[in-house]
Amino acid sequence: MDASAILLIGLVILGLIFLGVFFTFVPIALWISALAAGVRVSIFTLIGMRLRRVIPSRVVNPLIKAHKAGLDVTTNQLESHYLAGGNVDRVVNALIAAERANIELTFERCAAIDLAGRDVLEAVQMSVNPKVIETPFIAGVAMDGIEVKAKARITVRANIERLVGGAGEDTIIARVGEGIVSTIGSSDNHKKVLENPDLISQTVLGKGLDSGTAFEILSIDIADVDIGKNIGAELQTEQAEADKKIAQAKAEERRAMAVAQEQEMLARVQEMKAKVVEAEAQVPLAMSEALRSGNIGVMDYMNIKNISADTEMRDSIGKTNKDHNDTDQY
Repeated sequence: MDASAILLIGLVILGLIFLGVFFTFVPIALWISALAAGVRVSIFTLIGMRLRRVIPSRVVNPLIKAHKAGLDVTTNQLESHYLAGGNVDRVVNALIAAERANIELTFERCAAIDLAGRDVLEAVQMSVNPKVIETPFIAGVAMDGIEVKAKARITVRANIERLVGGAGEDTIIARVGEGIVSTIGSSDNHKKVLENPDLISQTVLGKGLDSGTAFEILSIDIADVDIGKNIGAELQTEQAEADKKIAQAKAEERRAMAVAQEQEMLARVQEMKAKVVEAEAQVPLAMSEALRSGNIGVMDYMNIKNISADTEMRDSIGKTNKDHNDTDQY
């Protein structure tokens, strides 16, 4: 093989490599598709997207879709939204859905809603087809102390004007729950709530709970009402138990004081007995001292002994008579 043949083969290989790189970097097929759809996008615009690290298909395909739907959307708008981190395809779908439903929605507002983290297509669909939010069982206590549990279904429609900065579903559920609790709590009797559950929905719906939210409440329907605990009776039982414990504590305190007083009285009696015994022990000593000193004579001492013996005899006779009388009574 001569040198010219080798050179020709090398040129062919280099040409194939160049064409492969060119068609990889320049989306010719996408450009042809855009032209076939009537969307004028220059090849240099597609190359510029590559240089700006923008996937051309993420911009051109939604642009073709918007052009077919009759929307006035430019390549720069879609590309800038893509660079901002938005979902271009979802924004275009939302714009198409809004136009079909006669909902006024500009590209700027739609892009702002998408960049705010909300699903703008779902919001448009919710504006056409309202969504039902079901709350868990929410418990309230009527004035008679009976707990009433209610579950509500909230029909809401997305408010496009308040999607940016408006509160979400959790706020709606919390506000409706607060309204249910306050309505049940203001009822004189739990039977009124059971007989007319629509009073809850009417009262809650009239409070304008959708203010400051991204939704418009269409209706609030009570799906289920159930009876819970007798909170009033439980509170009274707990109060009675607490009063019982307080009374027991006070009685125990009084008993302890009585025991202490009794012990103190016994101590005093023992002390008095000790003093009496001590005094009685001093009597013989005093008598002997009086005899030695001559203050009393022997006859005086004998008279004292006789008087003491006579007193003991009288006490013994009186005790015996008392025992006989008690026996006769039985």
